[in-house]
Amino acid sequence: MTGDVRITVTRTLSKEQQARRERLLDAARRLAHEGGYHAVTMHDVADRAGVARATVYRYFATKDHLLTEVAATWAHRITADIDALAVGETPVERLTALLERIVRVAAEERTLTSAIIQAVTSDDPSVDDARTVLFLFVRDRLSAAIGGPVPERDEIEIVLGHVLLAALVSLSSLRRPVEEVALMVRTAGRMVLAGALAAAPARPETPDSHEN
Repeated sequence: MTGDVRITVTRTLSKEQQARRERLLDAARRLAHEGGYHAVTMHDVADRAGVARATVYRYFATKDHLLTEVAATWAHRITADIDALAVGETPVERLTALLERIVRVAAEERTLTSAIIQAVTSDDPSVDDARTVLFLFVRDRLSAAIGGPVPERDEIEIVLGHVLLAALVSLSSLRRPVEEVALMVRTAGRMVLAGALAAAPARPETPDSHEN
């Protein structure tokens, strides 16, 4: 063979298999919360979940793959009540409220945040698919917070996704104060979205607009 070929197989899990997978994710999350990235081993996850050690590898190729899936469940949890969280009458208000919410929850769980950020940013190829799904989910949450149509929506979501990742790195790896990081995401959200709205082409006038 001239090169490696990686095939991703999607399969439907039975109710029992789904429950086992969720136990593994919960075990990994708790280990990461308690001791960070290095506290999570596939053996310890299996022991904590009460399954055979080989079972972990049936669901997750590597530790980084497992922790990236933990990151996805974490993201779902803290944005599940997005309608209540994304308060405000304008897209800017709703967006900045969501970004700040994520930062503050991450700050309360810095050890866990540090572990999942280390996994998500890994160069482990087994992380690729799970990371893509996670990033698309985050974009969807940002889009839902913005609400109505805005110019260059895709570009805004991508930029703010990178801003959010930088914010979480600042919290977890650089140990920056939460108020500083919260200000960063609020400012970035406001400036990026307001800039896009300001750059939108003016709506052409209609004949009715000149009538008294």
